[in-house]
Amino acid sequence: MATNRTFTMIKPDAVKNGYTGAILDDIIKGGFKIVALKYIHLSTEAAGAFYAVHKERPFYNDLVSFMTSGPIVAAILEKDNAVEDFRKLIGATDPKKADEGTIRQKYAESIEANAVHGSDSDENADIEGNFFFSAFERF
Repeated sequence: MATNRTFTMIKPDAVKNGYTGAILDDIIKGGFKIVALKYIHLSTEAAGAFYAVHKERPFYNDLVSFMTSGPIVAAILEKDNAVEDFRKLIGATDPKKADEGTIRQKYAESIEANAVHGSDSDENADIEGNFFFSAFERF
């Protein structure tokens, strides 16, 4: 059963390039309500813990390095069918393959610097949202 919340991060590349406001605007125009929002700079330890599922993969160290290269914006979003609808809004991981008008097509630099993260399942949306936000920080 689909839930009505998902998690996203605006990644360091998009923050550095000044796309935070435009991306948040696209999210809101996509029908999502922002229920939690945080602007932070991840430590190596926090990024490593968040991406621990990838620890044995060859790209893990580069991923942690990239995610600690500048501040990010973390958010919990609410909408019916949130995970699936947000994945459609952000587009394919590779911006060259992303549909016209999607967030990654408009703002991503590459498959690695792809502007935003979006949870891939209801279970991961819950885990990822809980990693960044306490119940007190959600509205």
